[in-house]
Amino acid sequence: MAGHVKITNPKERMRARRKASIRLRVSGTAARPRLTVFRSAKYVYAQAVDDVTGRVLASVSELQADLKTQVAGKPKKERARIVGKTVGQKLLAQKIDTVVFDRNGFIYHGRVKEIADGARE
Repeated sequence: MAGHVKITNPKERMRARRKASIRLRVSGTAARPRLTVFRSAKYVYAQAVDDVTGRVLASVSELQADLKTQVAGKPKKERARIVGKTVGQKLLAQKIDTVVFDRNGFIYHGRVKEIADGARE
C-alpha cells in the first residue's frame, strides 16, 4: 500500500499532501493524458499517462541516450525545457495536442514551469 508509507521528512510530507490534493482533481484520458513531472536534485523526468487504462503514452528523461548529448553542459532550466519539448513532440506524433498538467506536488516555478513551457512549444 503506497498511500500508507510513513514520511518523516517534513518537506516530503508537505509535497505528498499537495500531490494527493492535486491528484484528486487531475486525471488523464487517452485523448487528454496527464503530463506528470518529477524533479530530483539533478534531473527532471516527464511522462504522459492515460489514467483510464493505466498506460504511459510517452516518457522522457534527460538521462535518455538521445537527449544526453543535447543537454550536456546546459543549465538545469534549459535542460528541463528540452525535456518538455521532447515529450510534446512525442505526444504530437501520437496526434495528442492537449494534456492535463500534473506538477506532482512541486511548485509551478523554475524547472517545472520550463517543462510545461517546452511542451507547449
